[in-house]
Order: sequence, then C-alpha cells, then structure tokens
Amino acid sequence: MAAPTATLNPRHCDVLIMGGGPAGAAAGALLAERGWHAVILDKDHHPRFHIGESLLPLSMPYLERLGVCEAVERIGLRKYAAEFHSVYHGKSATFNFGEALKRDYPYAYEVRRSEFDHLLLRNAAAKGTEVHEGWRVDRAEVDGGEIRSVSAVDENGQRENWQARFYIDATGRDTFMADLLGVKERNPRHRSAALYAHFTGAQRNTGRDEGNICIYWFDHGWFWMIPLKDGAMSVGAVCKPEYLKNREVPVEQFLHDTIALCPGVAKRLKEANLASEVTATGNYSYQSRRMTGRNFLMAGDAYAFIDPVFSSGVHLALNSAFLAADMVDGILHDPATAPRRLRAFESQIHKGLGVFSWFIYRITSPAVRDLFMNPENLFRVREAVTSVLAGDLFRDTPLRWPLSTFRVIYYIKSLLIRWGVVPAISR
Repeated sequence: MAAPTATLNPRHCDVLIMGGGPAGAAAGALLAERGWHAVILDKDHHPRFHIGESLLPLSMPYLERLGVCEAVERIGLRKYAAEFHSVYHGKSATFNFGEALKRDYPYAYEVRRSEFDHLLLRNAAAKGTEVHEGWRVDRAEVDGGEIRSVSAVDENGQRENWQARFYIDATGRDTFMADLLGVKERNPRHRSAALYAHFTGAQRNTGRDEGNICIYWFDHGWFWMIPLKDGAMSVGAVCKPEYLKNREVPVEQFLHDTIALCPGVAKRLKEANLASEVTATGNYSYQSRRMTGRNFLMAGDAYAFIDPVFSSGVHLALNSAFLAADMVDGILHDPATAPRRLRAFESQIHKGLGVFSWFIYRITSPAVRDLFMNPENLFRVREAVTSVLAGDLFRDTPLRWPLSTFRVIYYIKSLLIRWGVVPAISR
C-alpha cells in the first residue's frame, strides 16, 4: 500500500477521473452534462500516439450520445466488415456488419487514436469537464477500501493533491489502482505479446471494402491490418510471449522478420515503408482481482485487457464509461445505493468481457479457424458471430441460443479433430 499523501490545501471536485483516454473523456463529458464538477487528470498532452485504431459498430450509439459522430466521420475511414484470412485454408471469410442479427449499425470507423482521443477529450472540456493535461497521478491514500485523496505531479515536478466524492481510474494499461492495490495479474487463460507499427504504401482493399479490418492467422499467432484515412496502415502481430523473448535482432528487424512469416501480410507490405517507431509490448493480457471500492472504480483497460483481435478495447472503454457515469450520478445523489450500483456495474462489465473472452481464448485454435473460414448460418449462428464482431453485447439482441449453438459445434469439432475423425482444415 502506498504511503499516505499529504492533504494540505487539497483541491476538491465531485468526481476525479484519472486518465483522459476514451473511457475518461466519455465519463467526464457525461458527468459534466449532469451538473457535476468532474476533473480529468491525464499524464499526456493530446494529441498523442496510441494503438487500437479500429472501432466497432455498436460504439456508434455512444458516439451519437456524446455528439461527436460528425467529427469522427471527418477523421475516420468507414469500416463495413471484418475479414479473416487463413494461410492454412488458402482463403478468407468476410463478416459484414450489415448481416448481423440486428442491422441498424452496419459500419464503424478506422481512426488514428491520436485524433480520436483528442476529439473526445476536447468534447469533454466543451461540456464543462475540467481537464488538466501533463499531470500524472502517482500516489493515493487508500483506507478501508476507500480513496481519501490522490496526488499528481506535472512535468516540472509541481505536485497537487485532490479530494473527490468519487474516483474513476481510467488510466488504461497504466492500471494505476490495480498496481497500487496489488490486484493486477497476468490473465491465466490467455498469454500474449504484441509487436506493431504504422506503414505507408501498403496494398489496400478498394471501394466499400477499403476500411475493412483484416486479421491474418500465422504459426505464431495473428496479424492485424487496419487501414487509416490518410493512407497509412496500422500493422501488428499478437504472439505468444515466448516468441518475442527469443528475439536476437533489433525490434524493427524482428517485425520485418515476423511479417515474412505471414505470406498474406508480406504481400500487402511488399512496397510499403515503415512510418513510425516499432513497439513491442510484453504481458499484453491481464486482469485485476478487484474492480471497485467504496468510492472508486476501474474503467476500461484500467481493469482488464485480453487481446485486440475483436477490436474490443475502445468499445468496452466507452461502455464502461457510460455505465460508470450512470452509476456515479446515482451514488452522488443517494450514497446509500452505492453497494447495489457497484455490483450492477461489475456484472455488466463482466458480461461483455465474458463473451469476448470465450472467442479470444480460442481464436487461434484449429476448430475456430475452420468455423470462421466456413461460416454456416444454421440457427443464425453466422449472424450471431457477426453481432459479436460488431460489439452488440449490451442490448436485447437474441444472442444466447445462436452463440450456444456455435459453442456446441466448436466443442464437437474440437473433439473430432483431437480424435483424428475429421481434419483440422476444411476447404
């Protein structure tokens, strides 16, 4: 536990939000709209680079509610589908969002996160949120599951203390509260590491398919290729950590060597040039044993991150921000309801993580690869999988039985593959 921070002349607010990414900015905007004094402290100055450029169609209602759709349209490239490419099958499969169980949100956007996150933070400030950039929260006084105060420092070493009625940890992969409380741990069900960069001159899809996110399986994991509106291409490989640990060359060369192992990606990058630094991230998947306290919660990646294969990061961040804003508003009006509201918040977050996680834990398995490459719509299974890819997890969409059917088919196929009754690849 961190040593108590000094509370001499602390600054006060209703809600202190640590982190100004999508979760923090959205929560700040919603709470300010409701008349609360919300403050965001962000360690960075925006715009700043961030990975995770692919949005999901069911994030569109959140963006509509925030009033930023027109601005996102200006900076984003429309994304109508997700493509999965298998070198093992020699073909690809496209899941068009307009063919989901519900078809009211048939597209999303590919965005530069520097632009998108900056847009959301400016929107929060415009709605009345007090925003402080360049301030890193690095200390907190926690007593009996309750935050008493937090302390932040700027680039010049100036320090300020803050006290709030409620605190939201939206620090993303910095996981401030999880680290402070010692509750962050590697995901026991899924271990992965990532290697990524931006390229120019990559081969792109044409027409309506230009904005599709493309997933490529290869022997060490999978690649993403995300086209951006300005012509750049975000390219990343998600692999087992052991693969990255075996690196004996500079990280830039290692990325090029890894690309060479995936023919589909290598072909599209044959004439491309590296346009950013190459970043390698280990221990990519994690979760926390705790999500809330008496007067705080962890939103988005501050609580857990599994794998970016379903582009779920921003979507789950926005969902948690909207749930948090409703919950915090209720708690500030009626503190006695806090335990009930916090339990409901955790239940909703776990619901979304649970659906995404089931697929993510199995996404590189032969059975899932084969089912994705040969998608049948028996009992509307394909439409349900498309709905998951679109992020449609928090409405009354009838996913239960189609997804249960998919899981039964998966388990049967996995057993038949294991017993050698059927091949792992159906062309």
